[in-house]
Amino acid sequence: MLSQLLADHAALHRALGFKFRTPGILLRNFVAFAEHRGEHVITTATVHEWALQAPSPEQRRNRLLAVRRFALALHAEDPRHEVPSADLFGRASRRRRTPYIYSPGEIRRLIDAAHRLGPDDTIRPLSYATMFGLIAATAQIKFKKSRMLPLHPTTRRALDGYLATRLKAASQSDALFISHQGTPLAYPTVISVFLQIMRSIGLRGAPGSRGPRIHDLRHTFAVRSLERCAHDSQAVARHITALSTYLGHAHVTDTYWYLQSTPELMAHMSTAGETLHRGVTA
Repeated sequence: MLSQLLADHAALHRALGFKFRTPGILLRNFVAFAEHRGEHVITTATVHEWALQAPSPEQRRNRLLAVRRFALALHAEDPRHEVPSADLFGRASRRRRTPYIYSPGEIRRLIDAAHRLGPDDTIRPLSYATMFGLIAATAQIKFKKSRMLPLHPTTRRALDGYLATRLKAASQSDALFISHQGTPLAYPTVISVFLQIMRSIGLRGAPGSRGPRIHDLRHTFAVRSLERCAHDSQAVARHITALSTYLGHAHVTDTYWYLQSTPELMAHMSTAGETLHRGVTA
């Protein structure tokens, strides 16, 4: 019975556009575990026992939350299904790190400092300056995905300028961004150079201290994009869908993770709230 309920649950999610891969794997594992015990409804005790078999606290919590969402859907139609508490293993210890939203001036300083990198008369400074600028202008992709994006004319001009130099560089690599030795830029090296630059322009403290990250450029892109249409609620609704696609997200809810309050957004929200309070549609 649980197998059929899971099949229906998965079919509904896929019909709504969800891939349902990881949850599907977890839930099939749980259903097999429960049915092996002769159970036809979800019980908190069985969820607890099954989730405890995971090798780490994070994976135990992932198992718990996957089954909990399934149980909530089933409980709505059949109260015999128990819904385990989200805090069955205690509260999650991981908290979202507050992203740093760069100002346009700070991004400019980052790019300018990259241009000043050595060695002189090599492609290295231009590689880093163009790469950081491209990340800021498009928001870098995650998980090795690929995507096709429209580019702002200023971004295209900067990229064309870099390509003109790149095509003349002596290199056996087909990587877009290369070092002065002609080798692809390694991720640890990029991080090290980024931190060096950020300290040189005063945006990070001593080694070991926290501060703005490269990934925060992605958050900044999302927030600044939304600021452009924050005065129009209908435009925001359209824009958030386009932004989600641009960022390469499978679900629009993933995009909400990247949004952060800024003075400009808060001002627009305050104005919209006052307008709504007066009974006028925002």
